[in-house]
Amino acid sequence: MQEQNILLLGDVFPSIEVMTTLGPKSIPAGYKDKWLVLFSHPADFTPVCTTEFIAFQNRYNQFRELNCELIGLSIDQVFAHLKWEEWITEHFGIDIEFPVIADTGRVAKILNLIHPSQGENTVRGVFIIDPTSRIRSISYYPQEIGRNVDEIIRLLKALQISDNNNAVMPANWPDNELIKDEVIIQPAGTRETIAVRNDQKNNGEISCYDWWFCHKKL
Repeated sequence: MQEQNILLLGDVFPSIEVMTTLGPKSIPAGYKDKWLVLFSHPADFTPVCTTEFIAFQNRYNQFRELNCELIGLSIDQVFAHLKWEEWITEHFGIDIEFPVIADTGRVAKILNLIHPSQGENTVRGVFIIDPTSRIRSISYYPQEIGRNVDEIIRLLKALQISDNNNAVMPANWPDNELIKDEVIIQPAGTRETIAVRNDQKNNGEISCYDWWFCHKKL
């Protein structure tokens, strides 16, 4: 039996040509210099997936403000995607603006989105891909539980802030129980860095519980 490559955090997202509701797309080449959230859903015309698509669309501007695009995926033909989007517009007055990949199973297999116990449906997967085409986050949800789209936005924001500030993010950021919306400075790894941290603390540049746990405002 041929082994299937498992995608890991930090890997370059595989180059894939796909057909979508907005025409052919190249992933990740077609999203150069942008962040991308690729999310899969089990099937069109299903209740939980309908609520997810509405949630993603209602927050689409928030994603775009973060220089991020959305693209959906399921093992359905493109006409099924289009009819489902039409149904959503007719019943809820919401137009789905982001593209949805029409997959035969080829893309889902490349991305490990088909679980043997779930038949041929794709799982609820989420990939966050950065502007260098590297995978920064991979999440899977059970079929019976819809995703929290606000959490995906929170994670995207946190990744961008972490990259731009050489910082790490506390639990429940930006509402952490200890340091609120502040970020954690990378822990010191040398004696010289410890001395720098202590000087920064004494100068009021940062706050520290100890030299290995320092934090600051953005």
